[in-house]
Amino acid sequence: MRGLLHARPLPRWWPLPVCALLGATAGGLYGEVKTPEYSATSYVVVTPAEKADPSVALGFAQAYGRVATEVAVIGDAQVWAGVSAATLRNSVRTATSPDAPMVAITATSARAGDAAGMANAVARALTLNGTHTQAATGVRVVQFARAAEPPTPSSPPASLTTLVGGCAGGLLGGLTLLARPRRRRACEPELAAAVPAPAGAASVPQEVG
Repeated sequence: MRGLLHARPLPRWWPLPVCALLGATAGGLYGEVKTPEYSATSYVVVTPAEKADPSVALGFAQAYGRVATEVAVIGDAQVWAGVSAATLRNSVRTATSPDAPMVAITATSARAGDAAGMANAVARALTLNGTHTQAATGVRVVQFARAAEPPTPSSPPASLTTLVGGCAGGLLGGLTLLARPRRRRACEPELAAAVPAPAGAASVPQEVG
C-alpha cells in the first residue's frame, strides 16, 4: 500500500516523445496560420538575329536574367501588373540555364492571379527591352510560355509542416538525451578513490623511560 503512494519515476527517454509532440504541434499551427503562397512561372527565350553567332544568345540570356528585376526593365511591368516596383523586386525571381538561352521568371504572391500577372508583366517588359536593344545586341528576346494561374499553393501544407516539426522536435529530444549526464545504477558499486600515504613518512620510535 505504501509503495503505491509513491509515483513511479519517469523513464530516462521521456524528452524524446515530449519534444517530438511539441515540435509536431508547433509545425501544425504554423502550417494552419501561415498565409498560403502561389507561384507562377513565365519563360522567355533569347534567339540570335540574322548572321549572328548562336553562342551570343546564351551569353545575353544570362545577362537578361540578372537585370530582369532592375528598375530600368520593370518600369512598365509595375504598371501592367498593378503593383509597385518594390513588390516586383521582392516577389520575382529569375533563373537561367548554362545550356539553353532561356530565362525563367517566377513570381510568388498570396493570390494566384497576382503571381501569374507579375510573372507575365516582367516577361513582357523583358521582351520589350530586348526589342529596343536588338540592333545593338544582335539577339531577339521573345516570350516562350506565359504563366498560368496556379491551381494549388506552392507553400508546404499543414501536414508537411507537422511532419517537419515532429522530426525537428524528435532530433532535439535525442540531443537532449545525449547531453544529459548518465545516472548511476543502484547495483553499480561506487568506486572510492584511493588516497596514497604521504611519501617519506617514517615512524618515530618512542623512548622507554
